[in-house]
Amino acid sequence: MTSITIRPVSQPDFERLTQHGLSPLLARIYAARGITNPQQLEAELAGLLPLASLKNAEAMAIALADAIAAHKRLLIVADYDADGATACAVGLRALREFGATVEYLVPNRFEYGYGLTPEIVRLAAEAKPDILITVDNGIASHAGVDEAHRLGMQVFVTDHHLPAETLPDAEVIVNPNQPGCAFASKNLAGVGVMFYVMLALRAELRRRGAFEGKAEPNLAKLLDIVALGTVADVVRLDDNNRILVQQGVKRIRGGQACAGIRALYQVAGRSPQRASTWDLGFTLGPRLNAAGRLTDMALGIELLSTDDEARAQAIAIRLDELNRERREIEAGMQETALAQLDKIEVGERTALSLFDPAWHQGVIGILASRLKEKYHRPVIAFAQGNAGELKGSGRSITGFHLRDALDLVAKRHPALLKKFGGHAMAAGVTLDEAALPQFESAFEAVASEWLTPAQLARTIETDGSLPTVDAQLDTAQALAHQVWGQGFPEPQFVDRFKVASQRIVGEKHTKLKLEREGAQFEAMLFFRADTLPTEIEAVYRLDVNEFNGKRSLQLILQHWETA
Repeated sequence: MTSITIRPVSQPDFERLTQHGLSPLLARIYAARGITNPQQLEAELAGLLPLASLKNAEAMAIALADAIAAHKRLLIVADYDADGATACAVGLRALREFGATVEYLVPNRFEYGYGLTPEIVRLAAEAKPDILITVDNGIASHAGVDEAHRLGMQVFVTDHHLPAETLPDAEVIVNPNQPGCAFASKNLAGVGVMFYVMLALRAELRRRGAFEGKAEPNLAKLLDIVALGTVADVVRLDDNNRILVQQGVKRIRGGQACAGIRALYQVAGRSPQRASTWDLGFTLGPRLNAAGRLTDMALGIELLSTDDEARAQAIAIRLDELNRERREIEAGMQETALAQLDKIEVGERTALSLFDPAWHQGVIGILASRLKEKYHRPVIAFAQGNAGELKGSGRSITGFHLRDALDLVAKRHPALLKKFGGHAMAAGVTLDEAALPQFESAFEAVASEWLTPAQLARTIETDGSLPTVDAQLDTAQALAHQVWGQGFPEPQFVDRFKVASQRIVGEKHTKLKLEREGAQFEAMLFFRADTLPTEIEAVYRLDVNEFNGKRSLQLILQHWETA
C-alpha cells in the first residue's frame, strides 16, 4: 500500500519568503524544505562555510606546504567509488598546480577491500612515498596507519565517514564528523573535504609568498568535479553542499567542465548546456562508478585528471561499455533475488538479507538499492569475498540508521562481524559465510525493534496540488535552474487528471495527454507500458521537453492510481 502525503509547510517561513519577493509557489516549495531566509538560496562561493571551522584543515595545509617545500613524495590513496575518484582527481590537479610531487593509488576492491588496510599500505610502499593522503577513507584504518608508520611513512587522513570510538594515530585527520569539529555541515562528501583542504593549502601557500609574481591557481575550476562527487555520493544537499553543486553545475552549463566530464556527457548523449543534478546522479555517476564496480577505478581517476581530449573520450567510451555490462549483470542478479523473495513472506520481514554465490561483488550495492526501493525495507545483499567470507552492501530507509544498526549487531554478537562501516543510508559489512544465518537473525531483530509498521509503509511525499496557472513552461524552467537532491528533493505534485489519450513509445514507455481544469498537458510515464483508466490521481514533476529546437512543458509521472 502506498500513501501519498503533502510536505508540511511552516506558515511563518512561507510568509517571510513571500515578503522577500518569492512567488507563493516557490515560497511553499522552499519553506517545506527548511528554507527560512532567501539568503539560503544564494549560491555564491562567498557563502561557503569558513575553512577555519573545519578541524585540522589549516594544520594539514601547513604540513602539506612543508612537504611541498621539502620536495617530499606524496601518494593519494583513493576509494573506488565516484566520491573517492573525484576526491582523488581534485587532490591530484590542485597539488600538481601547487608544485607537489604526487601520484595516486586506488586499490582493487576485490583484492584489498575498503579502507587503508595494512596490505594496501605495503602496496603503496612500493612507490616509496613519504606521505600517504587518504581520500574518502581512512577514518577507521587503525592497523593501516600503524603499518605505514612501521614502514616510515606519514599518514594524512581526509574522510567524511562516521568514526569509531577511537581515531587512528594519523599525523593529521580532516573529517567534519570527527569529535570536536565545529564545521556546521556534517554532510560534506569526501570530495568536498578534499576541496576544503586544497583551499586551506592555497591560503597557506599565499601566506608564504608562493604565488608572488604569478597567478594563483583557480580552484573554482575544480567545482565541476566536486559537484559530480557530491551528488553521486548521495550526501545531503544542505546549504553548503548546494553552493558547491550549484557552482559546479554552472561551470558545466557554461562550457567550463574538464575534458573527462565533457566526454561523459557526450557518450551519454546528454547536453552539458542543460546540466542538472539528475545528470550527475543518474547519467555520469553510474558510468564513473562502473569502473570501480567491475574493474579498476584508476580508469575514472585518469578520466577526471587528464586534459587530453582524445584520451578522455577513449576512457569515457570504455566506461560507457562497462556501465552497459554492469546493467546486464544487475538485471540477472535482480531476477535471482526476486526468485528468492518469492519463497518468503516479505511483508512479515522488517529487513532483508540476501546472498547468492553467483552475485558480483561490485554490483551488490545497486541490487540492495533496487530491492530497498521495491520492498521499502533495509536490505543487505551479499556476494562471496575472500576465501570463506561474504561481503555485504546495504541500503536503508528513512528512520533506520544502517551503520548504527550494524554497530548494535556487533555489540550484541562480538565475534559475528569481521568488518563494517558506512552511513545512515548505506553501509558495508564483512562476515564469515557460515555466519550468515546468525547475522540475518540478528539484523532482523534490530530492525524489528527500531522500525514501526508505519515506517515500513511506502510513502510518497509531494508538494500538494499545483495550481493550473503555475503549470507552465516558465515554472518548469525556474525549477530546473535549482539544484535538487538528497535532503533537498525535487518538487513533485499530486493532482487528478482525465486521460485524453495514451500510447506506447519505445516499446516500454507510455506517452499521455492529460486534462485538468480545461488545460491539456503532454506527459510521460517512463519504463512502464501501463494501460491507464480514464481518470487518475498522479504524482508528477515538471520537465522541460526540447524537440527540434523548441521547448515545451511536459509532466513526468512518478506514480498513478485510479481516481
